[in-house]
Amino acid sequence: MAKEYSRTQRVADYLQRELAALIQHEVRDPRVGMVSITSVDVSRDLGYARVYFTRLGSDSAEEAKEASEALNKAAGFLRSQLSRDSNMRSVPQLRFYFDSSVGRGRELEDLIRRAAAADRELGLRDDESGEEN
Repeated sequence: MAKEYSRTQRVADYLQRELAALIQHEVRDPRVGMVSITSVDVSRDLGYARVYFTRLGSDSAEEAKEASEALNKAAGFLRSQLSRDSNMRSVPQLRFYFDSSVGRGRELEDLIRRAAAADRELGLRDDESGEEN
């Protein structure tokens, strides 16, 4: 019988929960700000983890770069905290990457909203439900 979740997925889920809490409570670097961990990808050998994050309230590339540098600098500290709090034999090396998909999704949603408003102005749409004439 196949397992529902692979070990790498369980480790990724654990790392996502724990890193979110550790970053919120332990990392004091002001460049990090309000960070949300969107996903974690763990290598098959559990040696490396790619951690994807977004910054709340800001999507600028410069601020994302600063937050990424700060988190990558704190990766050793976070890894040692994880090893102290978990019963894993070894904790994967952490590498942080800015996840721009959330900001891109907001941009696309805004474009769709503006297109729908323009259609309503031209009389192509009657209401919010999207029914055409």
